[in-house]
This record gives sequence, structure tokens and C-alpha cells, in this order.
Amino acid sequence: MLSFETKLLLAIIIPALLVIFFTRVTYHHIVGLILTLALIAASVYAGYTHNWQLYAADALSLTVGFWLATRMVRKARENRDEE
Repeated sequence: MLSFETKLLLAIIIPALLVIFFTRVTYHHIVGLILTLALIAASVYAGYTHNWQLYAADALSLTVGFWLATRMVRKARENRDEE
């Protein structure tokens, strides 16, 4: 069983990385966000997340990941338009 500190650290890092990864795979930042939300919802349903601090950390990480993915998509479109 993972300790609370480990779960919190993972909740801060993993959702942002998943949003960025799914954005790179699908080339659309909203689809990346939706896929990550579906994975988090499945983990909550399975009982891996069970207190509000982890929910807040997931939400913060999703927000940061979505912001980074949006910037990444915008820069890719600008570079494509320049060529």
C-alpha cells in the first residue's frame, strides 16, 4: 500500500504528464484532457483516491497539464503555419 505522501506526489505529477502525453498522441489538447479525466474517474471509482487533498492535487495537476498542452499545440500550429 502506498503512503499518503507518495499518492500526493503522484497526484501532483501524473495527471499533467498524461494530459501532455495524450495531447501528443491525439494532436488535440481537449481530447487529451478528456482521456485523462476518464482515467482519473476510473481510479476514483476503483477506490484508489479517497480524500479531498488528492482530488485537489489531481485538479491542480490537470489544470497545469492542460495549460502546458494548450501552449504546446499553439506553438506547433504557429510553426506549421510559418513553413
